[in-house]
Amino acid sequence: MDRNIPASRILGTGHYLPSQVLTNDDLARRVDTSDEWIRSRTGIGQRHIAAPEEASSDMAAAASRLALEAAGLSPNDLDAIIVGTISPDKRMPACAVYLQQKLGVTNNCPSFDLSAACAGFIYGLGVADAFIRASQSRYVLVVGVELLSRVIDWQDRATCVLFGDGAGAAVLGPSDGDGRGIVSTHLYSDGSKANDLHIPGGGTLMPFSAEVLERREYYVRMNGQEVFKYAVRAISRAAGTAIESNGLTPNDIDWVMPHQANKRILDGVRQRCGVPKERFFINIEETANTSSASVPIVLDQAVRSGHVRRGQNLVFCALGGGFSWGSALVRW
Repeated sequence: MDRNIPASRILGTGHYLPSQVLTNDDLARRVDTSDEWIRSRTGIGQRHIAAPEEASSDMAAAASRLALEAAGLSPNDLDAIIVGTISPDKRMPACAVYLQQKLGVTNNCPSFDLSAACAGFIYGLGVADAFIRASQSRYVLVVGVELLSRVIDWQDRATCVLFGDGAGAAVLGPSDGDGRGIVSTHLYSDGSKANDLHIPGGGTLMPFSAEVLERREYYVRMNGQEVFKYAVRAISRAAGTAIESNGLTPNDIDWVMPHQANKRILDGVRQRCGVPKERFFINIEETANTSSASVPIVLDQAVRSGHVRRGQNLVFCALGGGFSWGSALVRW
């Protein structure tokens, strides 16, 4: 089968953002910062924070139900569930099995997590497309979900201003053969940068201990300058690959839906990839950086608002811890 002929397409999307909103002014009462300082550096005005009783799988389930409804499918129609997350309910088992449970899926379909941080949803699309292309699955649910408010250090101004909670979901099924669907995905990693964006403690290398707790090493740590430089280069190159490898030019792209990292990274990507600024779908001011959830949240918002129309060319692109990054070209 020609790799450039879509085997799968997105049948329905959904997203969920917790009702509690933490504004920059609210955050300034917790840490030494201000609305002006945050906006000027990140473009963020607020972030959504999960309620104490909410888990990642709860948010994933809310987004997934909307995606299934939009696709006209029931939970037991699913042949696989893939969840991109770095903030699962528990270290074991996968967030995906709790999602399977909460959706009421009883057909024993494989359900598993991917850990590619902010690129998790795009990685999930690549795996789901391969499953459908190989006729291993017919309908696959792909979710990006993060409950980052519980893995960031609220005493660290460099990170706590950036992140928020949320979930986005997409149901994939077979293409109709009309050229619409997942045209290509492009996935990459660079393990030499693993310690520039990571959670040091809590794993087998540095198990939980009194020292880990005292040093607050169970929270996200980031080398912001290195992440910024690498992200601009890698995301723009990945977006360019998605465009050029399919014989297109930047003018052929109707929408770029990038990971909502921060405004400066987004500005750098826009300048490099050549797609006009007005064709970037941006929501970072309202949602902040929701890691693996950001691309599917943007997608669902664009679909439900009517910005995305049949036949349009969409580019998804993201980079996260690992460093792991990727892109996808989708013909809607």
